[in-house]
Amino acid sequence: MAQQDNTKHNSSKHTRKHGTTPHGPTLRRTLRREAPSTVGLLVDEQDFAAMRRYRTFPFDDHTAYLHQVEGLLQALAAQGMHTTIALFDPEDYAEFCAESGLDADTGASRSRFTAEIAAAGATVAYTGQRLTDVIPLLVSRAVRQATWEYATLLLADLGACADCGQDIGRAAFDRASHLLMRLLETAGPGTHHLVCSTPTENDQLLAVLHTHRDTTGPARLDTSEGAEFATVLAVAIALESPGGVVLRTSAPDSPDRVHGWRLAHGTLAPLTAGEVFNAYCTDAETGEPVSPEPGVEYSAGFDIGADPAERHH
Repeated sequence: MAQQDNTKHNSSKHTRKHGTTPHGPTLRRTLRREAPSTVGLLVDEQDFAAMRRYRTFPFDDHTAYLHQVEGLLQALAAQGMHTTIALFDPEDYAEFCAESGLDADTGASRSRFTAEIAAAGATVAYTGQRLTDVIPLLVSRAVRQATWEYATLLLADLGACADCGQDIGRAAFDRASHLLMRLLETAGPGTHHLVCSTPTENDQLLAVLHTHRDTTGPARLDTSEGAEFATVLAVAIALESPGGVVLRTSAPDSPDRVHGWRLAHGTLAPLTAGEVFNAYCTDAETGEPVSPEPGVEYSAGFDIGADPAERHH
């Protein structure tokens, strides 16, 4: 009886073992599809050339490299996998390896760095689009993130107001958020494209925001774009630098309208129609006139009804 029971037990174990074996690869493939992938991309020839100094880097032609990356992305998409493309910067990679004590000339280190930048850096989700369309978007997001990080550091370094003790950067961000919301509320319905620019000691900061507002309800905007825009505007407020905002509004069956403001004493002061025209139709680098766009109306800025600003010294 004991022998018979043991035989049944062993048989049962044998059956379960072989019954699950065929499903093992299938389950692993399912798990693989649900595990996200990240591809670090060298977007230009200069970055590609910098990586060629590593012996284990297997490519010697940037065009061929991009072709292989696109093939990999398409293969991953065909398997139903979610793939993220991250901007691979060779200088940041070398610094990362030095700080982490890693050998930079290994595929494992490149893979680890790619995972790190995917978690904190600029990325684009791959949905089957052409790589030539992905690269400008990826670069744009990287520039946006660098601008936001730099502007955030500037605000954080300002410290507290000597008179009232309030954090100057925090107060400037709150003021910028108030101005932005008043601007969007006053702009009315339509698709809005806003640009904020302000000079700093080391760079010209630029933030862009796209929103849409129906005839009823508030404006719809990307929260990260809104935070970036408000941060750059806050820098102009906190440093009392000559910042400016341009608003372009598109609506069905009507020409695009462009309005402009300058930042003065913590608020947005409307520009005249002539000032808006000159600002929009002048090349920022050369100062040469630029032909106005057909079907665009250059209008004075309007009063956004913002509350008076508190001054900090």
